[in-house]
Amino acid sequence: MTRPRSRFLPALLLAPALTGCFASDGTGGSSDGAADATRLRVALAFPPAENLSPYGADATLLSRLGVTEGLTALDANGAAAPALAASWTRENDRTWLFTLREATFQDGTDVTPATVAAALTHATEAKPAPAALSGVTLTAKAAGSTGVRVTTKDPDPALPLRLSSPSLAVLSAKAYEGTERVDPVGHATGPFELTKVMGAGAATLDRYDDYWGGRAQASGIDVKFVADGTARASALRTDQVDLAEAIPVSQAVTLDKGLRKATATTRTTSLLLNTESDVFKDAGLRAAARQAVDTSALTKGVYEGYADAGAGLYGPAVTWAEGKRTAPAGRAKGTDPDGARITLATYDNRPELPEVAQVLKQQLEKAGFEVQLEVREYSRLESDALAGKFDAFVGARNSLLDTGDPVSVLASDFTCDGSYNLALLCDKDVDQAVKKAEGIADTAKRQDAAMAAEARILGTDAVVPLIHQRVITGVGPKVSGALLDPYERTLVGIGTRR
Repeated sequence: MTRPRSRFLPALLLAPALTGCFASDGTGGSSDGAADATRLRVALAFPPAENLSPYGADATLLSRLGVTEGLTALDANGAAAPALAASWTRENDRTWLFTLREATFQDGTDVTPATVAAALTHATEAKPAPAALSGVTLTAKAAGSTGVRVTTKDPDPALPLRLSSPSLAVLSAKAYEGTERVDPVGHATGPFELTKVMGAGAATLDRYDDYWGGRAQASGIDVKFVADGTARASALRTDQVDLAEAIPVSQAVTLDKGLRKATATTRTTSLLLNTESDVFKDAGLRAAARQAVDTSALTKGVYEGYADAGAGLYGPAVTWAEGKRTAPAGRAKGTDPDGARITLATYDNRPELPEVAQVLKQQLEKAGFEVQLEVREYSRLESDALAGKFDAFVGARNSLLDTGDPVSVLASDFTCDGSYNLALLCDKDVDQAVKKAEGIADTAKRQDAAMAAEARILGTDAVVPLIHQRVITGVGPKVSGALLDPYERTLVGIGTRR
């Protein structure tokens, strides 16, 4: 099918917007090829939202750029793998012993049991708590010259997975000194050292030559934070960047086929209904909103085939989930909205979301709601969303991003004490189902319990899964070794080069 030429025009008009933006800045980093052709030029969709704190949304930004690491990582199958910890053992149901590998921080100090224990302790004291620690109380103490003993208040079979979270990155003692915020600049352990941050616009990273995992092939990374997806695609197409994340579906056609890489992810786009708002505290009106949604208009119209219809909280990349899914439990019957007024909010860092929200607005209005749409950049929206200032919210959430554990995301997003509970859901049956799942160690049985809890959550209609997204990453023709991670935790590693 021939596409209208008008879809190409915005990209062409925005092409000058990034012209020269990767030229040398006088700090030794250059991405125009004149000073150092091995530096990578990267365009990211999300600027720092919390002063690069590792405890919130910026944690993933740091891990994707190869700056920070935790005690563990996730392997291709979603299991816990060694990182700063070379191995671990479970001493009893509440205590684990992690044995550290030899490594150094980017400020030259050694990674020791004391510094690791201190870093984990700082994470437990953060306000608000990192999502990976939602509902979890833990203590960390040095154990001899190479060990860190982590004890949880309650049994936590998923602790090695939990410690892989980007929000539990290990930083040196200097990161916590003399400031009210944690400073990762020059204090992390990854293959790339963050050396300069230019507000919400750009950042410079240099290779950390003493990285325990080996010397990175790229000498550094020059990053631009470009919220406009059309501009990111244009920058890749005109060879201003080597990697561009989150290419909009509408712009994929403007790139040569070899430049666009679609990856099935564990990211689900959902409609979250505020269970404490004047309208959606009524379960019948939540059911009416759910019944109004036609996901085919999203998969075919908005995502043009780069998505699957929402089947639950876990997408196709979570291969075990499909065979274990059960029908939602205890759903209410829909009631007539009768012109009920709601505010539907979303953010534009992921460029399809405003279009998704516009389609939902039309569907909800057809069902009898009166809808006001509000779109902002994510960093200007998150605090209001967490505070419950919107009746409904459209967001894209990677269900295994925070911990890799399918149960942990349920605890953080849908329980009474959850730290990222945008629906403000507080349901005793949901809490009970999640708590039961949290206590199970056997992998298959834990998955079964997670799906039972999912059924309880979906039964409240506090969340309506819309689509499971395939993320499109723009990869330049000279680039090899880009990390197209279904968990979206990594992008650049020691083998990424041009």
